[in-house]
Amino acid sequence: MMPRFHPPYISPSDTGTACFKATRRSLGYLEHSLGNEKMVVKVYGKAQAVCPQRVMHCLMEKGVPFELVHVDIDTMEHKRPEFLQKQPFGQVPYIVDGDLELFESRAIVRYLAAKYADRGPNLLGRTPEERAKVEQWLDVEAINYNPWAFPIVFNLFVLPIRGLPANEAEAGAAVDKLNKVLEVYEKQLSKTKYLAGDEFTLADLTHIPATRYIVENCGLSHLLDDKKHVKAWWEDITGRPAWKKLSSFVETGGSNFSP
Repeated sequence: MMPRFHPPYISPSDTGTACFKATRRSLGYLEHSLGNEKMVVKVYGKAQAVCPQRVMHCLMEKGVPFELVHVDIDTMEHKRPEFLQKQPFGQVPYIVDGDLELFESRAIVRYLAAKYADRGPNLLGRTPEERAKVEQWLDVEAINYNPWAFPIVFNLFVLPIRGLPANEAEAGAAVDKLNKVLEVYEKQLSKTKYLAGDEFTLADLTHIPATRYIVENCGLSHLLDDKKHVKAWWEDITGRPAWKKLSSFVETGGSNFSP
């Protein structure tokens, strides 16, 4: 997770009409409809934050209806006691799906991909062997990729937006480390179309939000562009319809969305 980048808060709501109107009047909602289905998942987070984007992208890939409950970062509502009862670490996102409350974005996307396996693309693999490969690269993203991606985004994108000075040394070291990780990716992607094989999975999906900011907002597109196979992979996964829909939603600040 990226606590400094996207701390959350809870906006109390229920599934009634009054809640729907209140949410719409506030900072927006995200609604998907599948026939006559009701919205089944609530995502507590901010549209622009990396980890909530992982979850929303997964839901869009699966065509699962959901509501985004906006998180107010600036007023630190993620530290309120009522929020900490749901997410004790004060981070986003967490979801409510029926009786289930779940936090940590990578755990959430695993859950959603398994629960809605019969919808949209298969994101977890079809066999134990395929699932193991997906899990392997999910771990790589969390352990080897994100620890360098986060300080880059935080120092070169988030802090400047807040009018605060970046730690250039920290950012520079992270760029060097991430470049080395991407060299490993280049070798892998010379053998397979996607990280875990020849189909798009969670292993690829989890990389997109942070990498998007690195490429588009941190002036570091060369990290991908100078690697033939990484560049082709990046263009492929960011060209997916679900990601394009999410990008459009993020640009609007999380107002309204219709599939």
